[in-house]
Amino acid sequence: MAVGQLKKMEKIWKGQDKQTKLKIVRACIFPIAMYGCEGWTLTTADEKKINAFEMKCYRRMLRIPWIAKRKNKEILKELKVGQDWLLNNNEVRKLSYFGHLKRHDSLEKHILEARLEGKRRKGRPTRRWTEDIREWLQISPTEAGREAQKREVFRWRVREATSTKTCQDE
Repeated sequence: MAVGQLKKMEKIWKGQDKQTKLKIVRACIFPIAMYGCEGWTLTTADEKKINAFEMKCYRRMLRIPWIAKRKNKEILKELKVGQDWLLNNNEVRKLSYFGHLKRHDSLEKHILEARLEGKRRKGRPTRRWTEDIREWLQISPTEAGREAQKREVFRWRVREATSTKTCQDE
């Protein structure tokens, strides 16, 4: 966005309408930050960084200085936003992408289902992309793939898995 356009939006950023600011942040900033998140394998440390980024955006939007002693829950309550909104959005996008991959015959599907020959390295195995699917849907990726063939059944499964986490502000 050009500097002139940002200058025109100055009235919005300095204004008091929190919901308009929230919509702008969710439409302009979060998509850039989460670009390509469907392919990420998130660790606990990554999740903490995403949550910290989300809260930093909310604090900046509300013009709360970093030295202010305000709890995250207070800020989320003020904005009427559920906790971990950005992570939950990532989960929905990743599950939708998984369903898309399983329904179409593509290079990505072959890469996802490929088995490598040889021995694995010593130590703890790295977290796999499909482990998130297993954890969120509470079924194996193979079974989830079968359900994904029936789009409506899979959408219902995704809604059920993510409904407990999503917030009511949508």
